[in-house]
Amino acid sequence: MGETESVRALMEADRWIERVSSRRTHLAEAGELAALEVELRALLAQLREAEVRLAPVKDAFEEVARESSRLRERARSLDRTLSSSTASARELAALQGELANVRTRLAESEDRELELLIAAEPLQDEVDSVKRRAQPGVERRSELIDVVAQLQASLEDELIALRIARSAKAADVAPALLARYETAMAHAGTSGAAQVVDGHCDGCRLALSPLDFDRFRNLPADTFMVCPECGRLLLA
Repeated sequence: MGETESVRALMEADRWIERVSSRRTHLAEAGELAALEVELRALLAQLREAEVRLAPVKDAFEEVARESSRLRERARSLDRTLSSSTASARELAALQGELANVRTRLAESEDRELELLIAAEPLQDEVDSVKRRAQPGVERRSELIDVVAQLQASLEDELIALRIARSAKAADVAPALLARYETAMAHAGTSGAAQVVDGHCDGCRLALSPLDFDRFRNLPADTFMVCPECGRLLLA
């Protein structure tokens, strides 16, 4: 294999590595995942705001419900006592007075329960609505995390194989020429060589001047000039 062809093979290997690396870092699924996470973070913020509004109403309802339960149990206890009591008329009157008071307070407590329940209902609906809207995104996010991990692992395996193949191709290039190629690649990125197509360097896409193009066309075989713009070795 001539030096031009060995450099061409190395250039193609590096270009393939760049393509796969670019694909690995620009997966469509990764872009979808990033956009979805922005959406889910916005929904999470809405959920937290709704829960903050609901929390004091819910806490108040639970506190009143506990008080209603306590009063209800006290009323039942007084009823049982009165039903089986052999106490004096004065004691019975006191029990009946307490029972009436408990029932009044219970009615007030139950009215307050109802008020809080009505107040909590739209707030709870808002919380539930945000959760329902988020659920498909949460499920899709889980799917995308798995898909992205699998694709990246597959592409990483491909990159390992490509880099091994690249090392073999680099070994076919003469040391002095390889040093020139690697220097150009460090400067230009992607690869250290480029092809001239219709008078343009296909690395930086710029046209060679007429003088440079004539010089390029008249080079002896397996000799190289560099692109005046990007510094890559130019190949026919």
